[in-house]
Amino acid sequence: MLNKFKKIDWGIIAILVCLMVISLFVIHSATFHDTNYAGSENKMMIFYAVGFFIAIFAALFDYRILLKTWHVLYGFGVTLLIMVYFFGSVINGAKGWFKLGSFSFQPAEIMKIFLIIGIAYIMGRRKGDRLGFSQDLLPIAAFSLLPFALVMMQPDLGNAIIYLVIVLGMLWIGNVKYKHVLVGLAVVVGGLILFMTLFNMFNTEIYTYLKEKELTHWYNRINTFMHPEEASADASYQSQNAKIAIGSGGLTGDGYLQGEMKNGKFIPYPYSDSIFAVIGEEFGFQGAAVLLLLYFLLIYRIIIIAFKCHDLRASYMTIGIASMFVFQIFQNIGMMIGLMPITGITLPFISYGGTSLLLNMICIGIVFSIKAHQEVYELAE
Repeated sequence: MLNKFKKIDWGIIAILVCLMVISLFVIHSATFHDTNYAGSENKMMIFYAVGFFIAIFAALFDYRILLKTWHVLYGFGVTLLIMVYFFGSVINGAKGWFKLGSFSFQPAEIMKIFLIIGIAYIMGRRKGDRLGFSQDLLPIAAFSLLPFALVMMQPDLGNAIIYLVIVLGMLWIGNVKYKHVLVGLAVVVGGLILFMTLFNMFNTEIYTYLKEKELTHWYNRINTFMHPEEASADASYQSQNAKIAIGSGGLTGDGYLQGEMKNGKFIPYPYSDSIFAVIGEEFGFQGAAVLLLLYFLLIYRIIIIAFKCHDLRASYMTIGIASMFVFQIFQNIGMMIGLMPITGITLPFISYGGTSLLLNMICIGIVFSIKAHQEVYELAE
């Protein structure tokens, strides 16, 4: 047990402590003037304490048990996604949450972990050989399509896209054939071009249909990104104000608690989705650069662990987790500076949210378990 604790990557722990400090201070700044959310940093501190406990003691848990039970985990995750569609609560336009009093849980989040485990098992059967189309790629596609479709039905575009990124990131290191990569790229690019063409050709019809289904926020997000000059003031409100806040921060920022856009309540969800805008406004380019450096170091250390794994399935799992973090960081910051459309993706380890933080810490715990158990590695059948 002591030997496994020694194998924990304490560098990652130090990085997470730095991210925790940033998160608590920025959440306090984002909520201290709002009586509905004042004190959220105290709740976040509790979530972090639980998260560190989970991450550290996960090193004692053999990750290969997850691989052996991947089908059970996958079935459990799909069941939760089906149940939440019928019995879940609507938050921010998506029926994707179970609520028990003040506690809320989003099954789409934990499904990311189950997806990573299942794909790692399927790819691991090849033992490093080239992935076959019918033997590997089609099963992985089918395995991923069901949760993707269920999450899109909620509708939750952000998490659905993360599923695709996880699959692509894991396939990228899974020794996929180049011709399959070219075919995949052609399908993706062709699909995007077709989608943009149809969206422009049938813009009015799409708006009318989504309005009847009470899903106009989907239309507004896509149309604002594709045609920002035509977007209404309401549709572009979050994106425009976030860019103004970040730009006003300049090099050094306006100062802690002094962000005028944030204090004037011009930034929606400053404690969660838009928390990077608060960092940019109050700490400027320097503060944002420090945050990005911490993220770089975190991803770097996770990838180093993946490279040192004897078990290819462990490498695939670690890269899947790294891919998930990278995209969430890119998407959240990108939508605040106008590079990506607005979605409900939060900034990992910074945004307020107990479910998101705990599941991210579980992912870190899986990485610790992988690192701790490589010395006693035995390929599980």
